[in-house]
Amino acid sequence: MRSPDGSVAALSSASATIFSIGIVFLGYWGLYDTGKWLVSDVVVFVFALIGFACLGLVPWLATSPVEAGSDSRIRLARHLFLAGAGGIWLAVAVSVIF
Repeated sequence: MRSPDGSVAALSSASATIFSIGIVFLGYWGLYDTGKWLVSDVVVFVFALIGFACLGLVPWLATSPVEAGSDSRIRLARHLFLAGAGGIWLAVAVSVIF
């Protein structure tokens, strides 16, 4: 089944939006705090870093050339978007819980 028109633009803008929300979260959370990091701080940072990596790859995969009629890269970009958004929200949840 062919991807709907506008899915590349939608994926790219949605990943950029969640990426910026994650950057704001890291600034609010205190990435530059001078105290010693706890295990929970490292877990938050790792989840956020994984989320940023996945979200950063979404526009690259969504706009990469493929053969006509194939939307395999769009599917992969959607999965990376889901993983990236999940990573950012897991980082937020861990920071709130701990």
